[in-house]
Amino acid sequence: MTTSDYRKEFKQLKAKPFKLQKYIKHNAPKKRTTGKNLKHCRRCGTPRAHIDSYGLKLCRKCFREIATQIGFKKYG
Repeated sequence: MTTSDYRKEFKQLKAKPFKLQKYIKHNAPKKRTTGKNLKHCRRCGTPRAHIDSYGLKLCRKCFREIATQIGFKKYG
C-alpha cells in the first residue's frame, strides 16, 4: 500500500469506529502557520505573486485586470 492511498485502511477501520477516529486525528494534515502557500489570491486562488498591500489579497494578474474598477490609476 502506498502512503497516498488511505482507502484500504479506511475500509478496514470502518468496523472499528474508535480506532478510525484515532487514525484520522493523528494522520490529518496540520494547519499551516507559515510558508508560501499560506497566502493566496482571493479571486483565482494562486499562491504566486501575491499582493497583500492595502488588504487586497490578490495576485498581480488579477490586480491588473480589476485595478481600474477598484480605484487605482495607471501612471506612465
